[in-house]
Amino acid sequence: MSSQASEKSLEERIELFMRRNFPQIQMHGGSAGIEAIDEETGEVWISLTGACSGCGISPMTIQALKSRMVVEFDEIDAVHASTGGFYDDEPGAGFEPDVSDAPF
Repeated sequence: MSSQASEKSLEERIELFMRRNFPQIQMHGGSAGIEAIDEETGEVWISLTGACSGCGISPMTIQALKSRMVVEFDEIDAVHASTGGFYDDEPGAGFEPDVSDAPF
């Protein structure tokens, strides 16, 4: 890790990562924000709001965020994402989309 990266907090690095890798969220009228970070357990909670709530492709965006964040950040073991008020891994949160052919 570079000294510049180590000077930034995990939260700052995650925010930069989301802006850099997922500009389409904001371009389409949505926003992504960090709700909480537990550095002890390596868990991050993210919420997608605005146009993301109810968007048909938000499940694919969530899967992409999850898979890329755990690869990008050694400190992160699990990502929980929320759209529309509940987290995707809570009971009753809906279906798990097949994103095996997603372009990201």
